[in-house]
Amino acid sequence: MSDNYKNTAEILIEALPYIQALDNKTVVIKYGGNAMTDEALKSSFAQDIVLLKQVGVNPVIVHGGGPQIGEVLKRIGKESHFIDGMRVTDSETMDVVQMVLGGLVNKEIVSLINRHGGRAVGLTGKDGGLINARRLELVSKNEKQASEIIDLGHVGEVESIDPSVVKMLDGGDFIPVIAPIGVGKDGASYNINADLVAGKMASVLGAEKLLLLTNTSGVLDNDGQLLTGIDAAEVDRLIASGVIHGGMLPKIACALDAVKSGVKTSHIIDGRVKHSVLLELLTNRGVGTLIKG
Repeated sequence: MSDNYKNTAEILIEALPYIQALDNKTVVIKYGGNAMTDEALKSSFAQDIVLLKQVGVNPVIVHGGGPQIGEVLKRIGKESHFIDGMRVTDSETMDVVQMVLGGLVNKEIVSLINRHGGRAVGLTGKDGGLINARRLELVSKNEKQASEIIDLGHVGEVESIDPSVVKMLDGGDFIPVIAPIGVGKDGASYNINADLVAGKMASVLGAEKLLLLTNTSGVLDNDGQLLTGIDAAEVDRLIASGVIHGGMLPKIACALDAVKSGVKTSHIIDGRVKHSVLLELLTNRGVGTLIKG
């Protein structure tokens, strides 16, 4: 038998205990970054999701789409404005957000998964009362150091999640693909950060794992080495020492909130690696940072 055959068999055997541990468990995956824009990565992601479903895992996808929204706004001549990394979203911009996230991006992901043999169904948080939202109030300090609320328009946060429709789809052997748009009590639509939606969704569903795909290798130490298997106390120390900073802070906060709410582990993984989802979930080494409670 050639070495190639032996290596293939060893890889399959290595995956076996992970497949057994995840049987009939829910894994919530936030899909974004390069993995959503590179054609090869898009295809490999869809294959990963189909394989997970095939071996008995229940993947639930929550996707972003900020760059795609920006492209469409640019084409129609509307300039994007950001405050603390959040897009100011007036009514016209919200119409574009719903068209891009709930239409173009969502349906492309659904189509990709179905093309590879899955049975995906696209949703927004407005479907079946899935995501109840409220307007996000961003508090800032003015020149006199007095607190003031900045109006971001139709930018929201999760008030509550009713997972009935997701559970129904999981039970019917479908793969839910969710655009992070919620609806307020007044009927207004709100654009919500996809990481936050994924984290809340994982908590409400009692997910085994939360995966956040990023454009980085994960959480790195001062020497650029990947950190994994870290807990809340270690995260606090890394933040205090400045090792974790900038754009990684909100992802870490989301991951920690999930494990504190009952999700067994959160993973910040490198979405620039082909088949990163399978490599993280079904191999010993993985391709990212694992965070435990």
